[in-house]
Amino acid sequence: MKILSKARAIRDAVAERKRLRGPAQLEYAIADRLAMLDAGAWNVLTADAGFFMSHAYLTALEAVLPDNLAPRYALIFDGAQKPVAAVYMQLADIGVAQVRPKKAVAAERPPLAALDKLAARMSQRVLTCGNLLCYGQHGVAFAPGVDPETAWHGVAEVLYRVRTADKLRGTTHFVLIKDIHGPHKQNSSGLSNLSYRYVETEPNMVLALDAAWKNHDDYLASLASKYRSGIRNSVLKPIDEAGCTIEAVSDAGVLQSRIHELYQAVQSNADFRPYELGPDYFPALQRVAGERLRFSVLKRNEAVLGFLITLADGDTAIAYHIGFDREAASGLPIYLRLLHVGISDGIALGCKRVSFGRTALEPKAALGAKPETFGVLLRHRQPVLNKLIKRLLTGIEHDDAPDRNPFKKAANAG
Repeated sequence: MKILSKARAIRDAVAERKRLRGPAQLEYAIADRLAMLDAGAWNVLTADAGFFMSHAYLTALEAVLPDNLAPRYALIFDGAQKPVAAVYMQLADIGVAQVRPKKAVAAERPPLAALDKLAARMSQRVLTCGNLLCYGQHGVAFAPGVDPETAWHGVAEVLYRVRTADKLRGTTHFVLIKDIHGPHKQNSSGLSNLSYRYVETEPNMVLALDAAWKNHDDYLASLASKYRSGIRNSVLKPIDEAGCTIEAVSDAGVLQSRIHELYQAVQSNADFRPYELGPDYFPALQRVAGERLRFSVLKRNEAVLGFLITLADGDTAIAYHIGFDREAASGLPIYLRLLHVGISDGIALGCKRVSFGRTALEPKAALGAKPETFGVLLRHRQPVLNKLIKRLLTGIEHDDAPDRNPFKKAANAG
């Protein structure tokens, strides 16, 4: 019986793989520019998908995308011409050496060392379902009530069609679906039959904002005394004593060159740097986001030493673009002060939580942020390179978020 059961399971898996490798019973409109697609259908599908799937944002983004990124868009319809899904993609030409983790891997086996040498000479064309410029699942939006298995089958077919159609511009080596979390992980699990591999990345660090907090002082008052004293003495006091101030910027264009310098100072030190934003990106983002965006800078006298951009996407404040002067930061806790700006701006935006992203897990945990599991689905056309790309592009050997609880016990009980 066990043999028959195993044989049946294998037969079913083969049949499912064959089905997924065939065309879905869906129809597609695929375009290089969003204006080529039906704006009404896109808006209906993305109405509840947030700012980063909005027609206005994606249209503005087209004009300021980094040189090595090219957008692709798709609308998926069922046989009755009803919209099923909207898909946003980016084609990226990335030198593999650009994304090498800086942490040394101890006692590497010879095959990995050989592959690392190969990486230094390699460039990869990556097709991403999602947006490399921000974190979160901003690549697909499904119609309410749609069967998720069918919809994800359609997404996979769109990615196949885009990859195939783009061969005239060069071979697409690698397909990435980011950032899979929550129910998306289960709903997209069938793509494993198409050789997509789920890889967990570093978690997104999220701070829940208490509805009673009206400003940063309220947040500080909720902390246990040792954490509150630590912040005041190690972060706030040094910044104040140095004569630094936090100011809101209403027109990023005025500081465009300096903001870009500070952004580059952080970007150049990152392990994963598949693109570089241009100076015109930040003013463009501010214009399209409007009142949902806070652009805060840290200044000493008239010199801008750091900035943080916080954007409200529904109930979540996303603190996701940061830059600071590394020389000044060697003597001042600029980065930590900017994290607290994210809390202040998130409260001012009326959000229920602040999403701080995936890096610097320790200081974010000390703020009270908790990890939210993130992962990606990835597929490489050459299986022999799967392990190399998996390690280089996704930070597979990621750190776990430390467990910190800075809040008063009474607040936790409530």
